[in-house]
Amino acid sequence: MATKSKKKSSPKKKKSPVAKSKTTKPVKTARAARQAHAAGTDPKRVAAILAKLDEAYPNATCELNFENPFQLVVATILSAQCTDVRVNQVTETLFKKYPDAKAFAYATPSELEQEIRPTGFFRNKTKSVMGASKAIIEKFGGQVPRTMEEILTLPGVARKTANVVLGTAYGIASGVVVDTHVLRLSKRLDLSRNEDPKKVEQDLMKIIPQEKWIQFSHQLIWHGRRVCFARKPKCIECNMESLCYAKDKTV
Repeated sequence: MATKSKKKSSPKKKKSPVAKSKTTKPVKTARAARQAHAAGTDPKRVAAILAKLDEAYPNATCELNFENPFQLVVATILSAQCTDVRVNQVTETLFKKYPDAKAFAYATPSELEQEIRPTGFFRNKTKSVMGASKAIIEKFGGQVPRTMEEILTLPGVARKTANVVLGTAYGIASGVVVDTHVLRLSKRLDLSRNEDPKKVEQDLMKIIPQEKWIQFSHQLIWHGRRVCFARKPKCIECNMESLCYAKDKTV
């Protein structure tokens, strides 16, 4: 019986590798993004910004009027969503009627509301001022505390107010004041890309020397009030113009 011959299977041809396209553009990596951000916070650039601020505002300080740490607590609480000029107008007579924490703590709420009404949000501010005053008397013997942990226990006192009081009244650099001006300018100068004030403060504390925290805050606030406005900043008058590459520059 004849056997069928088996066909030999031909060897499989190897597929030639597909050549990589030379026109493919590299994808921007997270590392590249970090490097781009680092350019804004490069130590040499930060040092140059600090030098320009020293040049422009060597005597910058808090523009709220006060005679003691307690008055600064009250004035800073009232300054929320209000100009320092308006607060100073109110406190000029307010501090004469209420000379200390005890006077504020046991004030008539309805009267105090009307007296601080020009600063806005007067009901909440009245509660905060009276609450902080009572806490200062009952917990701290009538003295405004000198540590961040303690001062943050006062009603109506968050990190901005705490930094203002500790830095301006006591010369204690526990952080950086981040108000609306510091928040805006930190973004424009590419010192932080965060939106939350607490995160912006942490970013600034990493790149600004601690001995400059207090003065830096005052200087940036002054710059925001005098030159770097939210709308139509006066870039032509800014001595940091050459260091700034904000998208909304006017020159």
